[in-house]
Amino acid sequence: MQTLKAEKLTKTYGEKTLFNKINFIINEQDRIGLIGMNGTGKTNLLNAIANVDPADSGEIIVPNDYSISYLRQTPDFNTDMTVRNAIYNGDQPVFAAINNYENAVNAYAANSLSDDVIKRFNNAEAEMNRLDAWNTESDIKTILTQLHIGNLDSPIDSLSGGQVKRVALAQALLEKSDLLILDEPTNHLDFDSITWLETYLKNYPGAILLVTHDRYFLDRVTNHIWELSFGDLIEYQGNYQKYLEQKAIRDEQLSSSQTKAKKLYKSELEWMKRGPQGRGTKQQARINRFNELSDNVNASIQNQDNVEIDFAQRRLGKKVINIKNASLTIDNKTILSDFSELIQAGERIGITGENGAGKSSFLNSIAGKLSLDKGTIELGETVHLGYYTQQTEPIPGNERIISYLSKVGQEVVNSEGERISVASLLERFLFPSNMHGSLIRKLSGGEKRRLYLIKILMEQPNVLLLDEPTNDLDIPTLTVLEDYLAKFNGTVLTVSHDRYFLDKTSDRLLIFEGNGRILNYQKSISDYLAKQSDLSQSHVSEKKENSKVKTLVKKRTYMEQKEWELIEGDIAKLEKTQSRIENQMGETGVDYGKLSELQNELNEINLELSEKMDRWEYLADFEQ
Repeated sequence: MQTLKAEKLTKTYGEKTLFNKINFIINEQDRIGLIGMNGTGKTNLLNAIANVDPADSGEIIVPNDYSISYLRQTPDFNTDMTVRNAIYNGDQPVFAAINNYENAVNAYAANSLSDDVIKRFNNAEAEMNRLDAWNTESDIKTILTQLHIGNLDSPIDSLSGGQVKRVALAQALLEKSDLLILDEPTNHLDFDSITWLETYLKNYPGAILLVTHDRYFLDRVTNHIWELSFGDLIEYQGNYQKYLEQKAIRDEQLSSSQTKAKKLYKSELEWMKRGPQGRGTKQQARINRFNELSDNVNASIQNQDNVEIDFAQRRLGKKVINIKNASLTIDNKTILSDFSELIQAGERIGITGENGAGKSSFLNSIAGKLSLDKGTIELGETVHLGYYTQQTEPIPGNERIISYLSKVGQEVVNSEGERISVASLLERFLFPSNMHGSLIRKLSGGEKRRLYLIKILMEQPNVLLLDEPTNDLDIPTLTVLEDYLAKFNGTVLTVSHDRYFLDKTSDRLLIFEGNGRILNYQKSISDYLAKQSDLSQSHVSEKKENSKVKTLVKKRTYMEQKEWELIEGDIAKLEKTQSRIENQMGETGVDYGKLSELQNELNEINLELSEKMDRWEYLADFEQ
């Protein structure tokens, strides 16, 4: 059994201890979800396990031949690389063989008469056979198709951040290592890609350790949950739902023990206050016990569930957002086409759909950051927008945390009319007092996003635009944000691919299908995806059923007899065409546009062949 074992791992960042002498074992077929507040050290732990940035102390023990593949949260590719170079950049010999074969195929296509080219092609094909690389090549094509990765000759520096993340994910999946580490794998994936990835990971041959905010994904993929909290690693058996059940029991037990500890602490505190009179050396044990109890009680105050959002809200009138005949084209891509929509007070609208279809551009148009080609977007007079953009606004790294928020105001008013200082507000968002004067550049990416969210909500908006809020916020913060939105009296528009978040925060959907097509769907995202799945399955079933006709008579009609005489020849022709297309696909190499055309043609042939075979079985049942 290939097993990774960690003993007494410790990592600090400045004055903060991220994890302290933690121990764990990762066995084959473990599917581990690592969760915790932003800034607790999740990515640092992944880096330590992958030996990208080792722990300060402790040991990781693995067999000599143990291999690890790592999808980092922000992939680091050489910008001079092409997509092909990046994907075939793994250490396994099979990648070199496939890359060599693809180059040999291209050379042969350009000059099939050259003896050197023919020899190179034959050698490349022999190496593919020796390493049994054909299955790997097939996996590569499947993965690239499912992740919507197109032209392999595109330079990495021409891709968007989301495209680069998908290329890095493809590379990590293809390496087939003993341990696959994934840091936010669902970011920038469409729903179909996420669904495919869930199935792929269930069948992955090695162990998996992943960090994700997608709770549906955690629930469907994992069989262990690890929670990193205040330096400790707490392990739970089962998926995310099981974790929630066990966590609730554990918190209840801790609450009971903490109540007892606080009573004892109060008693001991009174004793300590009475002064040193009459205390001898025999009382030192009790003093030590008090100090230990004090530490435990104070530590118990640290609870990641203490995040709390409570702000007073401005009044919002009936008129909110009125979009009339809006048209917008960017880089020859249609985003909006004569689109009209009336968005009213109190609505919760989820905006989702294909990547690149223009969802963020739509929010930018509402926020006035992007002008329409035609049409108008009218905001009501009482509207105060709060726009949580996908990219955090530039924040000077040398600015102090408390100074950044103090620019908005020295205090805020909550829904009860109570005034809350910026310092108290920071503590409610799990920025302890010793961090308030810290420089922002010392924060993790997730902590910066949480700080950015506080700033926006401090401005007391009554209309919220949220662009992919789940990409960088941790699960505890998302949970509280969801609760806040449930009580929020204003209007919310959320761009997201997070099914769980959309289910909890949206009453209806605007689904961007591309080329300016926008579907107004009046139910949840889970309902929409289930309907799409049912439609797809029923379409396939209907075709199969239509190809079958029940036998009503024992003898064939004249036309059926003629069909019977020709059908075997038709089947032979279809099988020959099927074989020809499959050979073409094997020789096409990395032209994924051509591969897609051939795959569509093959699908049609397969369907026709299946129908012919069903028809043959039907006709064969008749008397001769």
